[in-house]
Amino acid sequence: MSAKVSNKKIFDFSLLRRVFRFAAPYKKKFYISLGLAILLAILSPIRPWLIQETINNWVPKGAAAELVAKTKFIEVVIWITVIQVGLLIVEVFFRFYFSFLTAWLGQTVVKDLRVKVYRKVLGLNLSQFDTTPIGTLTTRTINDIEAINDIFAEGLIPIIADLLSIIAILVFMFWVDWRLTLISLAPFPFLIIATYYFKESVNKSFIRVRNAVSSLNAFVQEHITGMGIVQAFAAEDKEFAKFRNINKEHRNANIKAIFAYSVFFPLVEIVLAVGTGLMVWWAATHALKLEGVEAQSLIGKMISFYLCLNLLFRPLRVIADKFNVLQMGMVASERVFKVLDNDDYIKTEGSYAPTQVKGKIQFDHVSFAYVEDRYVLKDISFTANPGETIAIVGHTGSGKTSIISLLNRLYHIQQGALTIDDVKIEDYQLAALRKNIGVVLQDVFLFSGSVMENITLRNPAISREQVVEAAKMIDMHDFIMQLPGGYDYNVMERGSSLSLGQRQLLSFIRALLYNPSILILDEATSSVDTESELLIQHAIDKLIAGRTSIVIAHRLSTIRKASKIIVLDKGEIKEIGNHEELMKNQGFYYKLHQMQFEKQGVI
Repeated sequence: MSAKVSNKKIFDFSLLRRVFRFAAPYKKKFYISLGLAILLAILSPIRPWLIQETINNWVPKGAAAELVAKTKFIEVVIWITVIQVGLLIVEVFFRFYFSFLTAWLGQTVVKDLRVKVYRKVLGLNLSQFDTTPIGTLTTRTINDIEAINDIFAEGLIPIIADLLSIIAILVFMFWVDWRLTLISLAPFPFLIIATYYFKESVNKSFIRVRNAVSSLNAFVQEHITGMGIVQAFAAEDKEFAKFRNINKEHRNANIKAIFAYSVFFPLVEIVLAVGTGLMVWWAATHALKLEGVEAQSLIGKMISFYLCLNLLFRPLRVIADKFNVLQMGMVASERVFKVLDNDDYIKTEGSYAPTQVKGKIQFDHVSFAYVEDRYVLKDISFTANPGETIAIVGHTGSGKTSIISLLNRLYHIQQGALTIDDVKIEDYQLAALRKNIGVVLQDVFLFSGSVMENITLRNPAISREQVVEAAKMIDMHDFIMQLPGGYDYNVMERGSSLSLGQRQLLSFIRALLYNPSILILDEATSSVDTESELLIQHAIDKLIAGRTSIVIAHRLSTIRKASKIIVLDKGEIKEIGNHEELMKNQGFYYKLHQMQFEKQGVI
């Protein structure tokens, strides 16, 4: 899911059809908007025609000496004025409803599309989040989807309405006087050429703008999240320089687009002025050559044509811009559909959904790689029987966390089989599988919200009493009650108002609440103080009774009670046994134990 967008094949009708499929549930309103576009096009030339008729047929009669003719002229002008005002009111109403309807369609499609994209993002494999910046996915879910709104509000339907209006005005002008029409539109080809170059220039600039926005989002999100590291290493100036460069690219892309607008819009006015001048010149040079009714109608035609030229050039001023907006909506839709079409998602075809599993875990010659052919786990085989505590130890990068990630089906294995209660994990319903596995991760993530909401993850099925009971199990209840608001205390984004140990203890309550058959503790006690570790260890002793537990820890003192210890190194199992057996063998585990306790001054 690259953040970059190419400028090849910007307009793709297959993409447009796919976007409009999201409008299918609202096709009635879509057809009403098209009907309004046709109606507005029909109304466009009526007012110029009424003015032309008034000037040609009634103004001369009003200038006559007879009182009856003057009275009749005043009555007709009043009626025509009333009709004009009525038409204007009707047109304003239709234009309002047309604009509202197209904007409503766009926002409704955006709402549905954003829900679908977010649902897709929730189901993506973690490998996607490992390789795609969070800011880029944020851009896809918010900015790019919002740009799709413009396909409806300012893109295709408004373009159709403008084209129909242009056609209606041109038909009227040719019907009135084809020679005067051709003279008035003589500079028109220059405008078409200018419009093409304007469209291409702005389109390239908009692509640069979209890419720059994506880069800005990714950069800002990443650096705000990691602000502590930036400040700790005094890297503010260096990172600020990077931000200025990205921001400068965003500004330059916008300035290039602004320059194109600054050239194009005055050019449209010049072409309009030239067209009007040519019309007046032709009428002035040919007025003496015309006779009878044709000569008398010339003034009405000129005024009518002047109004028509303004009505003609009004949509021409913005149609190129609208086409660019449409193209950028198409670019955004292509990027969004790449997310929806991503096939690296968690497969949920499994149908096996037991209420509770016994907890037997078996890895059978499992190999796994985050990147193809670069295996981090190699031919892993072991069995954890129900109720056993399995400890996994090894150096950083040995593959400990990868094992539990596979157990939760956060990633797919490339080789071998992984079963729970002798059933392949692929055959489990994902929700049923994960409901039976409680996890306390190394990097504790808390959402912005109350302590209660973070513990329950806003699950209405979990009562406050259950939360209090779980908190008391690990002696956290008194601490929580000391916080302002108790269980309703806002922990802020990522739990920044709590210490690392307190965040880990909250996540422990979260795991306890689900009463899992399998418990995973990934470095659960490696980053907390001694007091917090004792609290957790106390809770673990209560929790692991009758449960299959997998404990990953650097502190070997915390896993001496384990039924079985698995020693990993570079993705391979080096040793399996309990603490006494492994120490007696004086192998890999023994060396780890000696190194750790020598550093601590124990041995």
